[in-house]
Amino acid sequence: MKFKILFTICTCFFFTVVKAQDPIFTQYFIVPQTLNPAYSGFLETTSAGIIHRSQWPDLNLKVDTDYAFLNRWNDNLNSGIGGSVLSHRENFTHYNFTQLNLNYAYKVALNDRWAVRPAIEVGFGTKSFGFNNLVLGDQINIDSGTINNQTNDPSNFHDKFSFFDFSAGLLFSSDEAWIGLSLKHINKPNISLVDEKNLPLNMFFSASVGYEFLVADYLDVVSFPYETKFMVSANYMNQGQFNRLDLGSSIMFRTLFLGVSTAMNPLAKAQDSHLVTSVNFYGGLQYENFKFGLSHDFTTSKMGRTGGIYELSLTYQFDFSVKCFGCPNYEGR
Repeated sequence: MKFKILFTICTCFFFTVVKAQDPIFTQYFIVPQTLNPAYSGFLETTSAGIIHRSQWPDLNLKVDTDYAFLNRWNDNLNSGIGGSVLSHRENFTHYNFTQLNLNYAYKVALNDRWAVRPAIEVGFGTKSFGFNNLVLGDQINIDSGTINNQTNDPSNFHDKFSFFDFSAGLLFSSDEAWIGLSLKHINKPNISLVDEKNLPLNMFFSASVGYEFLVADYLDVVSFPYETKFMVSANYMNQGQFNRLDLGSSIMFRTLFLGVSTAMNPLAKAQDSHLVTSVNFYGGLQYENFKFGLSHDFTTSKMGRTGGIYELSLTYQFDFSVKCFGCPNYEGR
């Protein structure tokens, strides 16, 4: 029975973690559609990319996440259409999560400067967990030291299951600024791995704001190229008991960008919670239409030597003449 109790505790903890958080990228400005489907087609040209995230590589709890996307703008429909695939893997539990999403955003002009983009996202996800090596208490024969392959436990565990997902977003934008709101998992899909349980996935709310400007418009700079820009952004996210606030700033030259951000837990509910959970540095290079990004998060909590979190990103934008938020190349603007 001790094994059964232990497994129950671990399972409850695992389900709580899964229920509480979606993967969040430090380089959210590279893949903003992970937070809000209204960013689909936001650059009003075709763009594609991939980002890899590795979390706590020095621990047995290493988590790897990959995200790939393709967005396209249609002038005739005044709409952005996008597709993406997300893969999330936990090494310790052998937990795997994969989701395919389709996004649609429609642009409505409010005036000469501002536009609003309502958007929807539909997704199909699969989750799997390695129950093959699970041993329950009634399978252990202490007298003979053997393990029985059969169990009388009434729970029916699924190694794999799938679900449909629905999300929506809204984005207000001008040439220099943007304000976005989104709500993911509106249908609260059941993500329980046990037949008789109902574990709805908590809705994920996010609010993002950003502003970028030419440094030369505010300062008399001589050593920097005229195209040098500065960007500030903030993202607030809430899902169940989890909340996070990211504040970041970056400077963008012709072919180089550098920045720093901080991840905070503004509504900490545990006594030992930290207000600032990590300090993150990122940078990258641009060559023609390609942009390469690298970031590393330095954890400020007392988790010990985790190895932090790092991300690698590679994106391609077909045309820079329309817009390129957070991008050091401003030719044609």
